[in-house]
Amino acid sequence: MGPPIHMEKKDYLDISKASDIENKKDRILYRFFETIPGLISLGTLFGVLVFSWLIPSWVAVFIICFCFYYLFRIFYFSLHQTVGYFKVKSNMKKDWLKELRKMPKWKNIYHVVILPTYKESREIMEESIETLVRSDYPKEKMILVLAVEERAGKVFEEQAIAVAKKYSNNFYKFIVSVHPDGIGGEISGKGSNTAYAGKEVKEKIIDKLNIPYENILISTFDIDTKVFPQYFSCLTWYYLTEENPENASYQPVPVYNNNIWSASAFSRVVSTSNTFWQMIQQERSEKLTTYSSHSTPAKVFFEIGYPVNIVSDDSRIFWKAYLYYDGKYKVVPMYYLVSMDAVMAKNLWKTALNQYKQQKRWAWGCAEIPYMMFGFLNNKKISIWHKIGHLYTILDGFWSWATAALLLFLLGWLPILLGGVKFNFSVLSFNLPILTSQIMTISMAGMFVSAILSTMLLPPVPKNIKWYLRIWKRSTVFLQWIFLPITLILFGSVPSLDAQIRLMLGKYMGFWVTEKVRK
Repeated sequence: MGPPIHMEKKDYLDISKASDIENKKDRILYRFFETIPGLISLGTLFGVLVFSWLIPSWVAVFIICFCFYYLFRIFYFSLHQTVGYFKVKSNMKKDWLKELRKMPKWKNIYHVVILPTYKESREIMEESIETLVRSDYPKEKMILVLAVEERAGKVFEEQAIAVAKKYSNNFYKFIVSVHPDGIGGEISGKGSNTAYAGKEVKEKIIDKLNIPYENILISTFDIDTKVFPQYFSCLTWYYLTEENPENASYQPVPVYNNNIWSASAFSRVVSTSNTFWQMIQQERSEKLTTYSSHSTPAKVFFEIGYPVNIVSDDSRIFWKAYLYYDGKYKVVPMYYLVSMDAVMAKNLWKTALNQYKQQKRWAWGCAEIPYMMFGFLNNKKISIWHKIGHLYTILDGFWSWATAALLLFLLGWLPILLGGVKFNFSVLSFNLPILTSQIMTISMAGMFVSAILSTMLLPPVPKNIKWYLRIWKRSTVFLQWIFLPITLILFGSVPSLDAQIRLMLGKYMGFWVTEKVRK
């Protein structure tokens, strides 16, 4: 852990937790902000529990209103999901290189691709790099950085060097960076590794060759990220057509199709749900933040510094830039796909455990809430309405993540179970289960939309799988959605509550690397 931070100018941008702050009052305030996500979510759940006993009629009305609210949200999201899907399909078919050739400046744009890796196999590395080789963007404008961890051991460093040697002639430059272990103030993980790789490519290539920062986009990808052929052409087009290109990050839509036909049903549901959520967010670009694999202008990457001391580096780089540039920063939705791995391990139990851990790591994004609150207090230049809008969006998102599935599928019966004889003989008690079940039945239409779209995003079933298994796997794409309620609880609400309670208690998480397995 690094030394405490004394608040001067924009030093608050580098805070990772309350103990980083030197000033006692600021530290106490930040610590209070850290309790807010957990207090709101737990307060909702305990409130429903207690008030179902004390005032069951009021809770019954709340649950009915809540069900109607989520019915509206489901149809609203389904509309965005459908519109987003057709935009993605259109963009995937478009000849982006042809569009670029109409722009005289496109040949000046370089792409730096950082691939942080820990102990992944050579097979996984090469699968991802092969897709970069097959991309249609001129390779003499592409620089690759394979970022390995010293703590992984010499074997993995040597493996990375061998991979770089194999592919070095395919790109303008290809370097291997080795992130030293035990640097003060860092959390071992993707963020610190990516930041170090960025410094290496800046010093060894970009500055030495005097490549202007405004001509460089830096893509930070997970090691299992596979790009489709026109990704960088599409990205370049978005960058060159954006009004303020250096004040924006660029976000593709993730799909988890690399190993989708080998993954378990619940893993496919979780992965597909995540894809659709990102597709919905693309349609609400004012609420969009960077997530997983994304691209950032070099000027921003080097000027504000990639986060090294937090778990959710992918979203923090956006909020750090948003605060640094006084709210004049945004995320541009690309409507173009990148593909990654769905969670898969050597057996079903290990897969479920890894899925839970991954969801908890993603849910640790709730740590952005105190960061935003504290940053908004310190930054007086951002509009108060923008601050309120962003805080509402993120608070609502994490509150819903932690509580919605529990309220919809489990706790709706509490007034009947705890309300006593008087309530149970009321008209409201009789109609509560009827109304909620009817609302949830209607909401299944949203699930049906997701099931249809999920099949339309899938790659073909591998030909080496027997024909009857191919038919079975295709049919389970629809059947897997039966697991949605239990999946939303076990791999949604529970890990989200876990993360929020940890933050509330000051039990800070480290970075957990999702295991990558090929079968």
